[in-house]
Amino acid sequence: MNLHDVLAKFKSGDISLEEAEKHIRIANFSKLSDIANIDHTRQERTGIPEVVMAEGKYVDDLVSIVQHCLSVNKRVVITRLDSAKYSKLLEMIPQEQGQVQVHDWDERSRVLVLGNKDVEKTGGVIGVISAGTADIAVSTEAAIIAKEMGCEVVTAYDVGVAGIHRLFPYLTKMMEAGISAIVVAAGREGTLPSIVAGLVDVPVIGVPVSTGYGAGGKGEAALHSMLQSCS
Repeated sequence: MNLHDVLAKFKSGDISLEEAEKHIRIANFSKLSDIANIDHTRQERTGIPEVVMAEGKYVDDLVSIVQHCLSVNKRVVITRLDSAKYSKLLEMIPQEQGQVQVHDWDERSRVLVLGNKDVEKTGGVIGVISAGTADIAVSTEAAIIAKEMGCEVVTAYDVGVAGIHRLFPYLTKMMEAGISAIVVAAGREGTLPSIVAGLVDVPVIGVPVSTGYGAGGKGEAALHSMLQSCS
């Protein structure tokens, strides 16, 4: 039983308080052999779906975890998934498992969404901006996760400070769409989140990206810039 079913049965008197508590404790996670403890009630508790990171996992273990998530939640997000594992994963997931569909696969950001149910819309609207083309992978990962949380996403890519005039039409579109927050990914000196934060009246989440080289390369300058942001 999922959390909703347990509470419904308790409310109707079908199970006692002690039985409900037992089911809720059991429902908190599932132990999958010795390789994983899967938190399949995370979305019910927090609104954020359980995400499976593929990087560093053996393909067989990854397949077992994904299959279990699909059997319980009917949908799963997989991150840091390279093309080879992507192909193997689809090959090894049995077709009879609820006609699993690929809802989203982005090779650039290495994010895959599998499932046989749709995401319930929350009404949230999020803006996602990348400073440069090299920052799109990180931006897209953020966009996909926001969609999986039920949000509508408005994107703008390659609108960094080297040609700041490119930003304004997209920013206007985002504000007209009623966004409640903006995620801004930037490498190099990481200036764009500060500029965006000085122009809008919604929270801005700055994401330093490990692009760039030389002084403060690998995202260090971007991180320091965002931490020291005046706006």
